[in-house]
Amino acid sequence: MSRVAIEYCTQCRWLLRAGWMAQELLSTFGTELSEVALIPGAGGVFRITLEGEQIWERKSDGGFPDIALLKQRVRDRIDPNRDLGHIDRD
Repeated sequence: MSRVAIEYCTQCRWLLRAGWMAQELLSTFGTELSEVALIPGAGGVFRITLEGEQIWERKSDGGFPDIALLKQRVRDRIDPNRDLGHIDRD
């Protein structure tokens, strides 16, 4: 099982956004994730890691991830053959 960490800026008040993304990941991947951690930070940080590997960073990736893209990135690392339903359709 995999651990996701979402580090968010408390100064920017991004807790709700981080919490929503955590909820979406837990709803989609359920028991495939051992943990989704919310890590308070500062300085405009919004970074998502999976097993310590960065899969999204607000400054370098140009903003916040679309939830479908985030789910695809998590899926591609924990279960590449999994069908995400409508998210995978054009």
